[in-house]
Parts: sequence; C-alpha cells; structure tokens
Amino acid sequence: MPTFTDPQADAREAAEALRGLAHATITIEDPRVMYEVMGNLLASTRYLAQVTDQLAQNHHRSAARATTDHGDPIAARTLLSDTIDALRTASAHMDQAEVSLDQASGKAGQIAWKPDDPQHRWVSIVFLQGEDADPVIEIIDRQGTDAAIEYLAAWDHGEETVSDAMENGYVYDTAPHSAADRLATSGDYALTYSSALGYVGLSRRIDAPNPDPEAPASSNMASPAPEAELQRGRHRRPARSEASSWFRPDAIDEVAENRGLFR
Repeated sequence: MPTFTDPQADAREAAEALRGLAHATITIEDPRVMYEVMGNLLASTRYLAQVTDQLAQNHHRSAARATTDHGDPIAARTLLSDTIDALRTASAHMDQAEVSLDQASGKAGQIAWKPDDPQHRWVSIVFLQGEDADPVIEIIDRQGTDAAIEYLAAWDHGEETVSDAMENGYVYDTAPHSAADRLATSGDYALTYSSALGYVGLSRRIDAPNPDPEAPASSNMASPAPEAELQRGRHRRPARSEASSWFRPDAIDEVAENRGLFR
C-alpha cells in the first residue's frame, strides 16, 4: 500500500508493481482487459512525469548540501547540474509518452473484440445502481471482486433467470460491459462495475444451444447484437420496469450519458 509520505518505500512498491505488470502482459488471453491496462498505464505515466520533475526540483532545492565522497563541492555542482538536466529531459519524454498512450487509449476504446468461445453465451443476472449499488461497491473495496460476485449470485435463480434473460433479449456473446467499466470474472460469472458511475452488474456464462438448421428463423435464443453493441453492454429490447432484478445493460449507458461521460 502507498504511504504517500515515504518516497523510498513507495518507489520500491511502484517498481515491484511494474515488474508484475511486465510479466502479466507477456501474453494476454482476454483482449478486453487491454483497454483498462492502457488506462492505468496512462495514469502511471502522468505520475512518472510528475515524479521526475519533482526530483529535479528537489535536487535544486538541496544544492547547498551537495558534495562528493571526496568532499569536493565544486565537482558536486557539476554533477548536480547534469542530474537536474537529465531528470528534466526524462520528464519531457514522459510527457511525450503520455500523449502517445492517450491516443492509443482513445483508439483502443473504439475496438469491439469478437468472442473466442462460440460454445457459450452470457445472460444478465442483476444490475444495481445508486444507493442499491453502494453496498456492493463497498464489498469490492473491502473484500474484493470475488466476494461481490458471491453476494450478487443470490440474484441468480438458475433456469428461471436464463429463461427471463432469453425472453427479454439479455443474452450476449460476451459479458456485457462498456469502455468505462471494470470487469472481473470468477468461474462462470462476470462482474461489471464502476465506482465513479455508481453501478454494478453480474452476468453468467451458459452453454450455447446447438444450432438446428431445420429450426424456424425465430427461436427462443435472442439474436446477437452487433459486436460493438455487445462490448458496450447494450441491448435492443425495451427496458424492463425498475423492479426488474436481472442486469439491464442499457442502464449503464444511461448513467454514463446523464453524467456526461460519453462523447
């Protein structure tokens, strides 16, 4: 955990976290997570630019105390000047990296990834927002996403939930979520949430029905929406009443649009 007061400890923890990220990104099985990774990397780059600039300022501020191992303050001034110049150059490069990452993130946010598992579909279980979502977000903050998934699984009534989802068109090729969401999985469940927007949703993976070439065009399986809509958690059916218990992906967009987060 960051100390916010001990630069040595926080620097060690940041280096360890980046080492873990470098290892974790060697192979990314689920391309949907890359957008969030890029967003967090963008934030990290901004902080790195700030840190290098502040290091330069602190070297300048402490110039009167600079010397060398041999007690040579004149040589120390030269070393100090070179150090400050190099740190400011590093900060400028970080600023350039931030611009490039921001551009990459903007483009990546428009990509919709096709499902890699055609043998399965996802049905929406529950969607909560506002005060209803607050207890679940607190569970996520205090106990993690697995505990939140376990809590929301109480809304899953098995085949009844699947039937309701199919009847109302809440069936998707991928776990429904938008670019503003965080996505966590555990077993057959996928948790979608946003602390900033104040909502949480749970969906479950099910086996896809076997295709029947002789079956009529209208089946009880909802026609898949375009991939872009699937990734953003939208559906094309009329919204259910506010008392509905299963996840309503369009509500995610409504919350985000009302708060001016979608352009």
